[in-house]
Amino acid sequence: MEKEEFFQKRMLELSKKAFFRGILTFSDFLDLNQQNILHSLLPGLENTGVRVRMFGGYETAERQMAAFVPDAFCYEEDFETEGAYPISCIQIAPLQAKFADVLTHRDYLGSILNLGLDRSKIGDILLEEHCAYVFCHSSVCQFLTEEISRIKHTSVMAKEIFEKEAMPKPRREELSGTVASPRLDSIIALAFHTSRSSMIPFIEGGKVFVNGKSVVSNGYNLKEGDIISVRGKGKFQFGSVTCKTKKNRFHVVLYKYC
Repeated sequence: MEKEEFFQKRMLELSKKAFFRGILTFSDFLDLNQQNILHSLLPGLENTGVRVRMFGGYETAERQMAAFVPDAFCYEEDFETEGAYPISCIQIAPLQAKFADVLTHRDYLGSILNLGLDRSKIGDILLEEHCAYVFCHSSVCQFLTEEISRIKHTSVMAKEIFEKEAMPKPRREELSGTVASPRLDSIIALAFHTSRSSMIPFIEGGKVFVNGKSVVSNGYNLKEGDIISVRGKGKFQFGSVTCKTKKNRFHVVLYKYC
């Protein structure tokens, strides 16, 4: 509770600073729980003349920064979402791919945090064959590129990526199947190839987020394009209901992030 209260106070401070000084202010990277708390504060914040926008370095990022935008800033005309955030992207690649270990998300994150950085300065980490792309707060970018030289037993080189064309894009695979109804519990069960009953504890335990907001109702009806994150399981996008079968089941399409 103390952490939550401190977080709320911090968000209010950033909002007030943006309003009274007429400048953009930014949070660090927020996890899903923090984003959910921030969503609950939005009505009060936006009634004070400050709008809140979220971005994590790429579309559908899980860990995101909040931008507090004062009305005087004319958001729609003057605020370029991607360019304004203090977010940098670093590519970490082995010096000799032939002899590199098979590295996981945990390996990269562990090596970064062992340098003494706070988790809030690091956004998503996207893995590709033989390399990783790390989104980080721009203030720690140079430090990371200079200090990261080894992940497990693999010697690596880190460099900042500037060109949008070189930025990573999240990979996803298309899934489809039939469900009794397009409810949250049914769709999650389909996405992770399990039973509805096994997913209920995740939902009721506050481990399921739809577009960054915690959802604890099994019967929540998803909309096309919703991004669903399940802690400990993964993330996917709800595509659409394509048709209804003769047995009155719904055929749906999902896109699961790899």
